[in-house]
Amino acid sequence: MADFKFRRVLLKLGGESLAGPNGFGIDPLQAEAVAARVKDVKEMGIEVAIVIGAGNLWRGKQGIDRGMDRATADYMGMLATVMNAMALMDALERTGVYTRVQSAIEMRAVAEPYIRRRAIRHLEKGRVVIFGAGTGNPFFSTDTAAALRAMEVDAGVLIKATKVDGVYDSDPGKNPNAVKFDNLTYIDVINRRLEVMDSTAITLCMDNSLPILVINLWDPSALERALRGEKVGTLVSA
Repeated sequence: MADFKFRRVLLKLGGESLAGPNGFGIDPLQAEAVAARVKDVKEMGIEVAIVIGAGNLWRGKQGIDRGMDRATADYMGMLATVMNAMALMDALERTGVYTRVQSAIEMRAVAEPYIRRRAIRHLEKGRVVIFGAGTGNPFFSTDTAAALRAMEVDAGVLIKATKVDGVYDSDPGKNPNAVKFDNLTYIDVINRRLEVMDSTAITLCMDNSLPILVINLWDPSALERALRGEKVGTLVSA
């Protein structure tokens, strides 16, 4: 462990990381690919917790735009994250990685209830813990859930896994002249309205000095290099 900068990390995944080519649903091949990345980190001896979104199954904004009650839309999204968590748990366990899903909404037939001390104990025993159902409250995103859980389990860093290699001043897919940031402060992210995480999550990390590292999950070496303290992706800190 002396070679690594962080002993325990929280990995924030978008639901799209499990989606197939059309961007919707759960593709078992994608789940296996994500599981392989997580297994690589586990084999380094690093403790891993995960929060996963639900964009591949449900986008509450679409319902809200049609007049759906915001709380109802958010609860539906929370339930969808548990489905994603279970799919990822299955993929991880098929690779030999012991995994537990904890849900902020009690559903004992499929997941443990979220209990902070139990989650920490799982991590100490070498298990991956996937936190489902967000914070358990409407009006909070899975970004905020990731920041909250990272601090509760004393993670050294919140890793935001994306399909790009960091944070840019504009969409690099649309603007070939987009500039990548190596380092940003929390205030920079808020003032520039950069889409790293939502403002509630950024503020929570800022108030508790939790660094956020944005990397490309699909770069085979990015995660390992980042954990060794090399300059990879974009680091958001004080």
